[in-house]
Amino acid sequence: MTSPVDPVEGGAPVAEPVPPGPRRAWAIDTTPLRNPHFRRLFWGVAATMLGQQMTLVAVPYQVYALTGSSLMVGVTSVVALVPLVVFGLLGGAIADSMDRRRLLLVTGVGSAVTAVLLAGQALLPGGGDLALLWVLTAAMSGLVAVNQPTRSAVIPALVGDAGVPAANALAMTVRQVGVIAGPLLAGLLIALGGLPVTYALDAVGFLVAVWLLRGLPPLPPGRDAGPLRLGAAVRGVGEGFAFLRTQPVLLMTFVVDVVAMLFAWPQAVFPELAEGRFAGSPAALGWLFAGISIGALLMGLTSGWVSRVDRQGAVVIAAIAVWAVAIIGFGFAPTLWLAVLCLAVAGAGDMVSAVLRSSMLQLAAPEGMRGRMQGVFLVVVAGGPRLGDLRAGAVASAAGVTVAMVSGGVLVVAAMVVVALAVPSFWAFRASRSAQPPARG
Repeated sequence: MTSPVDPVEGGAPVAEPVPPGPRRAWAIDTTPLRNPHFRRLFWGVAATMLGQQMTLVAVPYQVYALTGSSLMVGVTSVVALVPLVVFGLLGGAIADSMDRRRLLLVTGVGSAVTAVLLAGQALLPGGGDLALLWVLTAAMSGLVAVNQPTRSAVIPALVGDAGVPAANALAMTVRQVGVIAGPLLAGLLIALGGLPVTYALDAVGFLVAVWLLRGLPPLPPGRDAGPLRLGAAVRGVGEGFAFLRTQPVLLMTFVVDVVAMLFAWPQAVFPELAEGRFAGSPAALGWLFAGISIGALLMGLTSGWVSRVDRQGAVVIAAIAVWAVAIIGFGFAPTLWLAVLCLAVAGAGDMVSAVLRSSMLQLAAPEGMRGRMQGVFLVVVAGGPRLGDLRAGAVASAAGVTVAMVSGGVLVVAAMVVVALAVPSFWAFRASRSAQPPARG
């Protein structure tokens, strides 16, 4: 078979679609894995996820160990949010202005170096230094903020438009494997005093991903991309938002996720629950961090139906409502197993929402705009939970974990009802009626 990516001179790569496999109602569609270049991307994602998710457990644990405050755990999320927003937006513009393979390699190496430095600071006297931990967390956030939208932007070029929903489901499912195994392994290593090893494994994962991604072909940006300059990148961010203003349905894909994550993201309260309500349960911290991804993984493995959803807007709203109701249940849960079950249900709803929202963006945006749209997507997907950490940590410190979770879940359910009534175009959006708009800017 010929190479699935043939660079077009001066423009974007053209994908050779893989013929669809046997149609199954529920099982995940693995057709994109027949594409050798997508397989490299897929296993590159898999390689990074275990260590990366271990780091996402280790950082809040270390902050709580140093300060004893859930509020400071939330503040740490905000420390990471600023570079995530700045470099997420700029990174999307950069990904539309240079070879995306090269950008993936540069950010992967940078992330590995930062993870090594995180391991080093964990060896400092007293269990680490909060200020240095914040600086390195911010650096890692900035690098990942450039890497992730670039990685998402290349998917249509590798698998073709028809393969995008299935490719997204595969990529998000393999992430969930790491998000489940990573926290459980992190909880075990941390309990054994292995915080530096936890960070070091993140570096190993990034280096493996770099080795895999070196085998990708050149992935040039869209035809209209100019030379890479800071001013051009900044202007590109503005052009991306100008494009987004012309696409109200796509704009709402960001709004509904911001609402869900801002008011119902539970991660900031996990350390407090592990040392309080569930203190008698072994590895409680790891199970809490893994709970959402357990549900997301199970949904991903049975996501064959998701790639065939036509009423995408309505299903996104319903999935977010499921997330919110499950978080309400989590707030009341008196036992660890029930809390993890509620988190798993929430994760299943979030998985459906994420696959459909990402697919809507990748297919609706023209090739020269995909990096910027994925940059905004990353800012929303990763930035929303960080703001949610701050809200949850503050409310939990003032009124308790139950109030923080239940109040947030109720607000999200109410907001989804408002969206369905106030923005009927989003509720009625059908994939079969969507068309890629012309490039702007």
